Amino acid sequence: MPWTKIRAELDEPDYGHAGDGGGRRLDYAAAIREALDQALSLDPRVFVMGQGVDDPAGMFGATRDLHLKYGRERVFDTPLAETALTGVAAGAAMGGLRPVYFHNRPDFLFLAMDQLVNHAAKWSYMFAGAVKVPLVLWACIGRGWGSAAQHSQALQGIFFHVPGLKLAMPSTAFDAKGLMLAAIADDNPVLIIEHRLNFRQKGLTPERPYTVPLGKGAVRRAGDDVTIVGISQMANEAYLAAEELARQGIQAEVLDPRSLRPLDEDLILDSLAKTGRLVVADSAWKTGGVSAEIAALAAEKGLDLLKAPVRRVSCPDLPTPAGYTLERAYYPGAAQIVAAVLELLRP
Repeated sequence: MPWTKIRAELDEPDYGHAGDGGGRRLDYAAAIREALDQALSLDPRVFVMGQGVDDPAGMFGATRDLHLKYGRERVFDTPLAETALTGVAAGAAMGGLRPVYFHNRPDFLFLAMDQLVNHAAKWSYMFAGAVKVPLVLWACIGRGWGSAAQHSQALQGIFFHVPGLKLAMPSTAFDAKGLMLAAIADDNPVLIIEHRLNFRQKGLTPERPYTVPLGKGAVRRAGDDVTIVGISQMANEAYLAAEELARQGIQAEVLDPRSLRPLDEDLILDSLAKTGRLVVADSAWKTGGVSAEIAALAAEKGLDLLKAPVRRVSCPDLPTPAGYTLERAYYPGAAQIVAAVLELLRP
């Protein structure tokens, strides 16, 4: 199977033009769908399962009509039984297949925690590497449709905590495709958490199969005054914030980790060595989350580099509200990142 022949794209030249793309702009959902299409074509061991993957909407468009091309034996709907079906997927992975299990929301992954955390993430370790679990789980977080406290939680901090489980969070169409192909090719369980707002964008995306390596982040915008680490869609907000800050004479460096486990620590520390200031932006709860871990990284390995305390931009420690007005008040964005940077640089 030709996974080793797929070109690995290690870096993009800038935020707006990720990869060469050949000038080809693809919308976010189509980029994920193309990755799945190519994986299904490349490898007969790959199959796609999940609630609604064969619906007309096709999981926000990411799986649309793949069941028509590859048949319902390889792309099929699943019942509301996340615990059992995650066990089925993990067992299939251990048996030599490469399942991709789609969940509408990560909230449903709580029902699958036993199979995912106690089993899939541990089997390779417990059997000294003799067992592989090449399982991909996909879920979508975010705002914009009033899904409220139970259907729009950003739970990356919980899964970030689990050893043996890799975690990716793309922000561009280029990365969405490349990380999906990298996850399918990986011999470990990989959780991909998307942000719903990413599906509103398009990006330069090569037609050929390629991978974005797990554990390799990207500099979206260079700068010398402050480092902003943006997680998934917050990388886009960070870029917008950096453009506004530039109009005020402040040059912010925007980093996009792309994957959280493994985390590209060198990327963050190298940038911190240059700027001496760090803002971490994540659309999840503040306490005990991804932003806290990155702040701890700066304190543990880069304390001598810091010129000021780390600032974090994240959601308040409250359940997500329903409704457009309340959502706007709850979720942070570019304006909050700008405010955090200005506070950091205040004499």
